[in-house]
Amino acid sequence: MRKSHPIRRVVLATAATVSGVVLLLSLKPASDPAAASAAGAAPQAGAAAQRSPQGGQQGGGAAAGTVTGDAAQTQYGAVQVRLTVAGGKITKAEAVQAPKGGVSDQKTALAVPKLNQEAVAAGNADIDAVSGATYTSAGYKKSLQSALDKVKASASSGSGTGAGSGPGGEGGSASPGARASAGTRTVTGRVAQTQYGPVQVRITVSGGRITQAAAVQAPKGGVSGQKTALAVPKLNQEAVAAGNAGIDAVSGATYTSTGYRQSLQSALDQAGG
Repeated sequence: MRKSHPIRRVVLATAATVSGVVLLLSLKPASDPAAASAAGAAPQAGAAAQRSPQGGQQGGGAAAGTVTGDAAQTQYGAVQVRLTVAGGKITKAEAVQAPKGGVSDQKTALAVPKLNQEAVAAGNADIDAVSGATYTSAGYKKSLQSALDKVKASASSGSGTGAGSGPGGEGGSASPGARASAGTRTVTGRVAQTQYGPVQVRITVSGGRITQAAAVQAPKGGVSGQKTALAVPKLNQEAVAAGNAGIDAVSGATYTSTGYRQSLQSALDQAGG
């Protein structure tokens, strides 16, 4: 009987050891540093994700203005350009209107992407026409110039307000800038009768200068139609470039050119130019 006591002691000691190990294992997951670090990392990552969109918005917070130029009428349809401007530079150009249907679709698909790229690269309307899409290119440049004029007018209006405290301190000193920005208007001249049909010119005037010119009436049919297609785009360009009716006649279209200049002068008279 006495020999059995040491065995009992060994059994009891072993049972106590096993119980202690079980208790330690049950407590280990709660104190696992890896689990604790993962739990702590999750809220931090969530906070970073919440800050990131805000930072992105601030980065793009520099306001980008979008301006749409006047629609320019061409022989094959209207062309209208929309610009996105940021920091005084063109960041995006797109044609919201362009000739459609038949061959015009092909020419538009060919020309417009190139014109968009050139407008952004040049930063102005002094861009090259796309070969094979002369009319679309001419209309694009006119509408592009119109959009640029609106951007300039808006900028001058803002600076004019700041200059209102000039000599004399009269608030009226800012009004010329305001009038220039609000002074964009379209005027149609009187119909000029020619031997081959009427000619009538419509101009858009902004800031005291012609920004767009278009013939709303011109001789049509047969040879007259061919001469009109040749002469009118050139006359429109010259009217914008010269800013007055002192433009050269297009060779081979003398009557149309003469009627164009008469109607153009009538429009300028109405506009006060």
